[in-house]
Amino acid sequence: MKHVVMGVTGSIAAYKACDIVSGLRKKGVDVHVILTKAGAEIITPLALETMSSNPVITDMFNRENPWEVEHISLAKLADLFLIAPATANFMGKMASGIADDMLTTTVMATKAPVLIAPAMNSNMYLNPVVQANMDALKKRGCEFIDPAVGHLACGDEGVGKLADVQDIIDAVLNRLNVRRDMEGMKVLVTAGPTREAIDPVRYITNHSSGKMGYAIAEAAAERGAEVTLISGPVSLKTPEGVKRIDIVSSGELCDTVVEQFEHCDALIMAAAPADFTPVTTASEKIKKQGTGMTLELTSTRDILKTVAPNKGSRKVMGFAAETQNLQQNALKKLSSKNLDFIAANDVTAEGAGFGVDTNIITLYGADGSEEHSGKLSKRDAADWLLDRLMK
Repeated sequence: MKHVVMGVTGSIAAYKACDIVSGLRKKGVDVHVILTKAGAEIITPLALETMSSNPVITDMFNRENPWEVEHISLAKLADLFLIAPATANFMGKMASGIADDMLTTTVMATKAPVLIAPAMNSNMYLNPVVQANMDALKKRGCEFIDPAVGHLACGDEGVGKLADVQDIIDAVLNRLNVRRDMEGMKVLVTAGPTREAIDPVRYITNHSSGKMGYAIAEAAAERGAEVTLISGPVSLKTPEGVKRIDIVSSGELCDTVVEQFEHCDALIMAAAPADFTPVTTASEKIKKQGTGMTLELTSTRDILKTVAPNKGSRKVMGFAAETQNLQQNALKKLSSKNLDFIAANDVTAEGAGFGVDTNIITLYGADGSEEHSGKLSKRDAADWLLDRLMK
């Protein structure tokens, strides 16, 4: 998820900030608002908190969270810093290096790109001092969303009107490189391990953390897809805008995939379901007797073989976590299960195993293609996979 820190200053156009925040949130962007004292005279913190689902910062000396330096934490969080609307006063302080409130101190501490949308009377906007301040900020790398020409709040006609809300949203999304190439698609993603009960206390499982599947679900949602995530037992937060269905066993996973498959355009099977399950599950805890126990196992249903033969126009991507013969095993799975893609990784390789935040993927296609991702964060690997799915 991309994070935008948005400064709202004391222009009359501050009332449009709610629409900007709402529009960004609908595109999957996490927005944190810093509201100046003058801005709070025009729009309330509560309104912006409601739209952003985050606390709105107004006081530089707020001590509700004394364990962190708030303006530094926000400055580090930001993937982009947006000032909308920006007054002449704010731009003058920023150009002069004045840091006397939460907004100016935070923007001075950030290394994120800064995007400024001015809004003011046309005579103020065209004043040589204001223009000089803007030029100074541009030379320092700040980018501007030029104000519109039109009827101003003071009754004048001319330049200075805050740019159209949608233009501001589009500028932010473009600067964040947020792609919306999956809008209208319904994507089904599975993630995490399964648990096959031996008795009420014990079960068979594996080391899957679910991180790869959750990263794919998050990336697809950010790109505009309607995402359903079928998740085994993991300790991960549901990505923004994703519908999550929790399962425990491989049987439950198979039933849920079959149920949801007919409603999707693509299935990405990143879960690690158990290949075997106990023939019987004891109703009471099995007590230790002698030196050991015998556990009879049977194969679980093969989920991809169940649904992929009837995929029609749907795209299906499987995963192969291997410890040897990566290519041979992956290509066999690709063919036998009628997949469009198989994402294979060697879980014994450093940076590609279970539980880590990176992955190294070789993607085989039904068309005979073979591509290597190199070592990527799982979030970047998710976009890498989706890019190839969208081709």
